[in-house]
Amino acid sequence: MTSRPDPDALLRDLDIQQQAVCRHQQGPLCVLAGAGTGKTRAITHRLAYGVAAGVYRADQVMALTFTAKAAGEMRVRLRRLGVPGVQARTFHAAALAQLRHFWPDAVGVRQPHVLPGKLPVLQDAAARLHLEPGTDVLRDVAAEIEWRKVRDLTIDQYLRLQRPAPGGLAADRVAELMSLYERVKDERREIDFEDILLATCGMLRTQPQVAAQVREQYRVFVVDEFQDVSPIQFQLLRTWLGRRQEVCVVGDPSQTVYSFAGADPRLLTGFAEQFPDAAVMHLTHDYRSTRQIVGVANRLIESQPGALRLETDAEGPEVEIAPFSDQQAEAAAVAARARQLIAGGANPADIAVLVRVNAQTAPFERAFAAAGVPCAVRQAVPFFARPAVAK
Repeated sequence: MTSRPDPDALLRDLDIQQQAVCRHQQGPLCVLAGAGTGKTRAITHRLAYGVAAGVYRADQVMALTFTAKAAGEMRVRLRRLGVPGVQARTFHAAALAQLRHFWPDAVGVRQPHVLPGKLPVLQDAAARLHLEPGTDVLRDVAAEIEWRKVRDLTIDQYLRLQRPAPGGLAADRVAELMSLYERVKDERREIDFEDILLATCGMLRTQPQVAAQVREQYRVFVVDEFQDVSPIQFQLLRTWLGRRQEVCVVGDPSQTVYSFAGADPRLLTGFAEQFPDAAVMHLTHDYRSTRQIVGVANRLIESQPGALRLETDAEGPEVEIAPFSDQQAEAAAVAARARQLIAGGANPADIAVLVRVNAQTAPFERAFAAAGVPCAVRQAVPFFARPAVAK
């Protein structure tokens, strides 16, 4: 039998704010954690501390993240802390596992097939309605279907919001297309990615015996990156909890990424409204950046509701901010600056250009090539190696 880790030993390398998070083990907890403040370290140590102190067993915990990679990293960290039994999964993976396990007994039939994509079903639905929208328009309709579902809206509720119709389609035609899309899926006994969450919610709400088994198994929930939770994910979390309130959420309202896809950061900033007994704690010491960078970041977000002001002791060079007329001018200036640094003795491997999305690398790659400065693209296909460019 594996021995429990020493609770006090788990706190030794944590700062005061992180230790406070670990020691709070009863009731709902909201941790507002800025970038570089060690939030993953804090919540994994909190879980290990709870297990070590005998507050709960590792197999009673469900830790929810937004990517399979993040879930894997959390499991590795917990194993290193002596807590290997925690379930760390994405919302969809956790929900799908429950559907597969309970659906045959709860519903009496095999679980529907999960669609790899919406486009084929949408094409079928459009043909039945004698519509001939292009593939791009159907992709936009698919995005609207996803947005509607993660916002937990009916088609009528969606229409009342009067969102711009994809591809210039009339609103009533979009509604018909959405309705027929659902009907075609039902005919084929298929569900889409968002249906996984909706179906799990429905199963737990209509099958008390299933809900009781799930709640008996999982008594404690932790949710990372809570600023990117959508309304349907929040509803599923509430359904998993039932009447319990043993939930810890961690996030930063200034790091919201998925609002365009239906995420609602107000679920984080308004967490105490949903859970009136919740404690709210802050992680504000940035271990990743210098004082100069943190100062710029604080000024950029100071007008945002709920923004966290960070602090740090690390020193570095002042941040230079330069405006440009367009992306090409920006890329040319960055390439020229890199060439200047290299000529002055800088190691090219010490120079990095950060972009928001992979599509933004192309102008920089062209500018570096024009400046005679070799560069490498990380986690993306280099521009000049892409098939469309190579041709």
